[in-house]
Amino acid sequence: MAAVHDVYLIPGFFGFANLGQISYFGHVRRALLAELAARGVEARVHVVRTAPTASLPERAARLAEAIGASGRGGGPVHLVGHSTGGLDARLLVSPGARLPGVRAPARAAARVRSIVSVATPHQGTPVAAFFATMRGQRLLQLLSLSTMHLLHLGQLPISALLRAVGTLAQVDGVALERGLADELFRRLLADFSVGRRRAVGGLLREVARDQALLLQLTPEAMAVFDAAVSAPPGVRCGSVVTWARRPSLRSRVATGLDPAGQLSRALYGALHGLASTPPRAALPPLAPGHARALLRAYGREPGADASDGIVPTRSQPWGRVLTAVRGDHLDVLGHFGDPAADPPHVDWLATGTGFDRRAFAQVWRRIASFLSLGGE
Repeated sequence: MAAVHDVYLIPGFFGFANLGQISYFGHVRRALLAELAARGVEARVHVVRTAPTASLPERAARLAEAIGASGRGGGPVHLVGHSTGGLDARLLVSPGARLPGVRAPARAAARVRSIVSVATPHQGTPVAAFFATMRGQRLLQLLSLSTMHLLHLGQLPISALLRAVGTLAQVDGVALERGLADELFRRLLADFSVGRRRAVGGLLREVARDQALLLQLTPEAMAVFDAAVSAPPGVRCGSVVTWARRPSLRSRVATGLDPAGQLSRALYGALHGLASTPPRAALPPLAPGHARALLRAYGREPGADASDGIVPTRSQPWGRVLTAVRGDHLDVLGHFGDPAADPPHVDWLATGTGFDRRAFAQVWRRIASFLSLGGE
């Protein structure tokens, strides 16, 4: 009798997989189960409840606990990490890893057969350094809350957007006036139920309490992580790479007068600028295999200014590049604009990249194929 495979989906530092029906991995879970079943793989797909901005060892410890608590069948384990989630997976399986509160992380790591990182900052991201500042922390909270609102209700309140569109300026980062930020928080939270507001408040308090992750994701810090952390023999490693369109006047005009689209475009422009300025010393050359894979996918090798709006594109290749797509940081999770789908796909940022259902299906088909070959 074939073993049941346990697949763990690990969220990145936006971390709102913890909020019940607000589904970070909703589209992914359905797509992955269907693709694995089509390959004759019986699988259970788990979503890891992680700490949004806690340190990498703390997040990896929660991953180990999740495997211990839910993967009791003894079958093969596969880890799929989005953004920082890919680093959690790498740290868990690294020989000799010590994780807080976990007596024997090697026990959970020994069952891992494959890891897939999706839009993961293996070489770091400059956005992390900005989010570690006071202004950046406020923007990170607002981005997180706005994204949760979009995924839960499908839109942002127009009254809040009309006041917000003109407040974002890209001058050494993003300027967001404190009083307006507080007002946006109140308006966004007002559309949630009382129970949901408590859950969101708890998440934001957790972010405020522990932000060690942000400094660990800088390009300089990740150079140390990358040199020290390795996967053991027997663990297959793959990555999905993303590259979003550069903000332009053309994309601004294409957005039209819709205030939600204009705010989204302004946010994307600011984030893209931050993600596209890594220190040259912290951006090592691509490995030959990675360079060839990206050249085949994109027709040219991405430069230092290429990113998905959060993570530089050149920071993402690791192991075998399973696919490289034109999409932003959350497009690959199904958070792109397609209200006609059932359930609908809700966009996170107006990037004009053109990512769609077909591209989404291709990404998760490639991942499922990779996972199905790594089992027993």
